[in-house]
Amino acid sequence: MQGAAGNPVCPPEWLALREPADADARSTALADAVRDLLPPGPLRVRDLGCGTGSMGRWLAPRLARPGGQHWVLHDRDPVVLSHAVASLPGGVTAEAGPGDLTGLGADALAGTSLVTASALLDLLTADEMDALAAACTAAGCPVLFTLTVSGRVRLHPEDPLDAEIGAAFDDHQRRDENGRRMLGPDAPAAAAAAFARHGARVRTADSPWRLGPDRPALLREWLAGRLDAACAQRPGLAAHAGAYRDRRERALDAGELTVSVGHTDLLAVPGGRS
Repeated sequence: MQGAAGNPVCPPEWLALREPADADARSTALADAVRDLLPPGPLRVRDLGCGTGSMGRWLAPRLARPGGQHWVLHDRDPVVLSHAVASLPGGVTAEAGPGDLTGLGADALAGTSLVTASALLDLLTADEMDALAAACTAAGCPVLFTLTVSGRVRLHPEDPLDAEIGAAFDDHQRRDENGRRMLGPDAPAAAAAAFARHGARVRTADSPWRLGPDRPALLREWLAGRLDAACAQRPGLAAHAGAYRDRRERALDAGELTVSVGHTDLLAVPGGRS
């Protein structure tokens, strides 16, 4: 999972702050569709980049059925992973799957009913995305990936610097890091193309955050992270960042600032599944 805007590190405080907005944004239509296509009986769900377990807390009640559910939770951070394992709803069992999720192959997914992830795909490279699609489809696992950033951001009221900051932020999301070029806002299209290329049927749905006076703390953190990432990508913006931040903070404090942060949810079903 991704941390505050532009930051791949996911402190528990940020994950807790964003969880209500995530829950409101995810596509219930795609969740209902995946529930309806899963076979009866017990489920084994793998949640990639699980963070503190918000995807499981949101999705597990929607998948409830006789036979129960067992979730295998994958994350590289042992602190959030231990929290996730202990925090899933009653009647759902869970185990930790530490390690690098990009190394999962079709053999590791044997017996898995569903693969899920939330706010993850933008951190992958194109090759990693293709390998994940290949593994899931070869194993016959449907996937439900939610809240992948799309780059579609609308702020109201508008500001003359919005477009330049947005472009710099998107470039930061696509940056090369340790020899890896992350997909950033190209991830929704890359994921859909990868699963289709491997023979899966793909459905997508918009799942934007809608932030305003009802979520000032999240909006403030999102805005600060976005601006910091934009300035890191284009240092020349730093000369204007203070004034921009002040204008946005005044609008936020006055209850006038609203933001739509675009995300895309994706359901992919391997060929032959109904």
